[in-house]
Amino acid sequence: MENNSTYTLENNVFDVASYILQKKGTMTTMKLQKLVYYCQAWSLVWDEKPLFLEPIQAWANGPVIPVLFDKHRGNYSISSISNGKISNLSIEQKETIDKVLEHYGDKSANWLIELTHLEAPWRNARKGLYQLERGDSVISHSELAEYYSSL
Repeated sequence: MENNSTYTLENNVFDVASYILQKKGTMTTMKLQKLVYYCQAWSLVWDEKPLFLEPIQAWANGPVIPVLFDKHRGNYSISSISNGKISNLSIEQKETIDKVLEHYGDKSANWLIELTHLEAPWRNARKGLYQLERGDSVISHSELAEYYSSL
């Protein structure tokens, strides 16, 4: 299951982020990035399809969705996403996000960052880079699905 430009979704990463913020309230932008990442990973496993098509990159502080980062750039915390439409998400997608939030939602941003640093998708995408070196390698859908389905 690769990122595929011919596959279309009604929703995008901003819809997922908006739903997370509605459910959990204001949080750090780092935590939001990691929760969105885990929602994508588990959707690929449980629902066998992505929640959004925007790429996830392996940055020094863990997985980041660059278009979401651009939206909240310069903010430490965030309470809403102006262009997110929760109504675009299906019931199945909301249930997936809810399950992810039950497991990861109360963890700190640092805990989530450390967890992603232990896991193969981020580590594999960062191969050849120093710990704090900038990188923009994409973490593929197939890598996410393969790793998280093995847990």
